[in-house]
Order: sequence, then structure tokens, then C-alpha cells
Amino acid sequence: MKKLNLITVIITMITFGFSLESCGSSSEDIQEPKKEEPKEEPKEELITCTEETYNTVLPSPTEQFDITKWELTWKDEFDYDDSELETNWTSQNGASGTLCSRWRENAVVKDGVLELQARKETRAGQDWTCGNIWTKETFGFGYYEAKYKYAGASGTNNSFWLFPRDKSINDSELICELDINEGHFPNEVNTNRHHWQNGSSENSQQPYTEGLSPGYAHSFENAITTKRIRFSSNNANHFHIREFRIFEENSSCKFPSDIQDNNADISVDGLNNLSKNSGITITSSGTLNDTYDVYDIADGSITTSWVSQKTGEKWLEFEWPSEKDIGHIQFINGWKSGNNWNALISDYKIEARVNGEWIEIASYDAKVDYNYAEQYHLYGMNWNADSIKFYFDNKLIKTIPNTLCDKELNIFLSLAILEHAGEVTDAINGTSMKIDYVKYYEHK
Repeated sequence: MKKLNLITVIITMITFGFSLESCGSSSEDIQEPKKEEPKEEPKEELITCTEETYNTVLPSPTEQFDITKWELTWKDEFDYDDSELETNWTSQNGASGTLCSRWRENAVVKDGVLELQARKETRAGQDWTCGNIWTKETFGFGYYEAKYKYAGASGTNNSFWLFPRDKSINDSELICELDINEGHFPNEVNTNRHHWQNGSSENSQQPYTEGLSPGYAHSFENAITTKRIRFSSNNANHFHIREFRIFEENSSCKFPSDIQDNNADISVDGLNNLSKNSGITITSSGTLNDTYDVYDIADGSITTSWVSQKTGEKWLEFEWPSEKDIGHIQFINGWKSGNNWNALISDYKIEARVNGEWIEIASYDAKVDYNYAEQYHLYGMNWNADSIKFYFDNKLIKTIPNTLCDKELNIFLSLAILEHAGEVTDAINGTSMKIDYVKYYEHK
């Protein structure tokens, strides 16, 4: 009985073991469970646009002066020794109504050029000295032309003008003053006419400046990721910024082309002007006075503006609580009178704060291409009984009617230092207005 039970157990075990092997699978047939492929994180698509810079183009003069219709009747090319200057000219010696006194020693002829020199020295109770001369002869209707370079510093007034030396602006009779150019460094041309009587006059000054624009725009090839943007300028005087737009990256790469458009923010689909972001902080280097608010540069109106302080570096800073992707920046500067833009800035730089450093992303400097202290230019005026026409490099830039100026006048060449010509600094010391020649023509 015990043997039977033992045999039964053995048989049962063999049978059970065989059944397990039969019901199982061979090692070749066993398949590992499939592993799920890891899901790729969605990649951020890099938007690449065209790097582009553009500006508001101002009208350029086209009418040319025709010298063939005129006869040269008087000239001074300063091709003589300095001691001979008094042959044609008289020098001022004493204080003036500007920031400098004027002296013969500051009018120096050398190498065929007359230099009207600016020096930081105290004479006649003024902290600066300059040169100023006028012709002994007087002249009437005709064409006047001078070729000269500006003194190379802000605050200088480089003038070629006509005035009766034997008269005064305080006289009761009407006195004419014709300013062919009161030039300000680096490239501002100012023409004017005054009818002086009893110390007062009207003002018809109109600036003409090459290479400047009321509106500038910069698109970036790849977005600038930053929390801070900085705009700065060393412009010689205070200036207006009317609107400063910082647009977020746009997948269409399209941004406003009309910089002066009040509706620029909605002129292209998908625009986001970050200058108007609710969390933005805008700070500045200062203001001309308390009537100007720095946030006016982001109020959507080109009729309001921030106006900088007069001196020192002028700057604006924009800061957001978190980083932004910036695709385009544009701004409007200056102020408009009629069809003319005034007080346009001569330089600027735009920077972004990236990885703890300020990185320049856009800039412009008119002094690179339009520096009238480095280049000679022609300044001319056609004065006749009916009109007064002003020319720059033989191109007509302004015409006004002549109703009262009919008496002969002296020709003046003057260097002055004036606050309204830009910040007055020691950089003026040693500069000079350099005149190659002065010529007078009469109509054939």
C-alpha cells in the first residue's frame, strides 16, 4: 500500500511536470513587452525675419543754381599773408551779445584759408573769445556765396550774413539782416531774414539738415529676448521723442511702414506694442520741464512727446517684469511746423540688456556721413527786388518774398558761441570756422 502511494505520487509529479512544459512556450517564442517610445517635447519654432532698417524720407531740394547767368564782380580767396586781412575786412574787438568776446587775433589767415578761432580765455568779461569780420565795402542785389567748414563742436554758430555795419537794430528806421547761414555743428543749416526796428524783429528762420529723419525703424532677424531696452543720444541740444514703439516678435515679420501713423499699432494684424504693456516701467535722464511726461512716448499720439533735458547724455529705459521677445523698434523725433520738421536728433543708440550686459542692437550717427566740420560746403543767396532765395551746395532750399530789403549791406563772417546752438563744453576750445572763399556775383 505504501509502495502504491509512492508510485502514484511519482507518476502524478511526472505527469504534472510534463504538462507544465507542454503548456509553456520555448525561449525562442517568448516576446518582451513593447516599450512605448518617449514622446518628443514640442520644439519652439524659430522665427527668422529680414534684418531691416528704414526711416521717414524728407523731401530733397532739386532746383539747381545756374552760375552761368552771373558775373563775378568781387571775391576774397584769402590767398595772402595774415597781415593783409585788413585790406578788405574790419574785425570786431570787444565784448559781444553772445557767450564770447571777439578779437582780430582770433581771425587768422593761413594757407589760403581764413580761420575764425574759438578759445577758452577770459577777455572783456566773457569766458570765451572768437573771430568776427565784415567787409569795408557794401553790396546790393546779387548772388552771394561762401565756401566753409563749421567749427567742430556743439554750441558754435558759424555764420555768413549781411547787415549794415553803420546801423543798429535799435534804430527807428527799418534795418534788414539777411542770414545766408547760421550753421550749427554737425550739419544744421539755418537761413533767416530780419526786419529790425526799435530793437525787435520778426523771425523767419527755417532749418535744413541733411541725413536726419523724423522717424527711424529697425527690424531684427531673430527676436531679442530681454527685460530691458535702452535708447540714448548725445544730441547737442534737447529734443522731442513723440512715440517710441517696441513691437513683440510677429510670425508674419510685418511691422508698420508708416512710422508717423497714429494708428501704427493696428496697421498690421497681430501687433503687440510692448511700450504700452501694463507692467512696463519707463524712466529717463530728465525732462526739459515739468510739463512733459515720459509716458507720453507710449500714449499712441504723435502730438504729445517727452522732451529731454538740454545737456548731458539723454536716455530712455523700458523695463518689463518678465522677458519679452522683441522683433521691431521704431520711434518718432522732432517737432513739425507746417511741412517742416525741426530739432531732429543727430545720433542715437538702442541697446538690450542680455545676460547682464548692454548689447547694442541699432544705432545712427549723422556725423559719420554729414559732418560739416570735416567737409567744405557752399552756402549761397540770390537777393533781388522780388525775392530772397537761399542755396546749399547750389541747390535751392528756401524762397521768401522780398518787400523791404533794398539798401546795400556789409558782408559778415562770424563765429559765435550760443546756448541754443547746442551744449557748450570745453570741446569748443581750439576749434575754428574755416572759410576758403567769399564771392559776390551780379546778374549778367
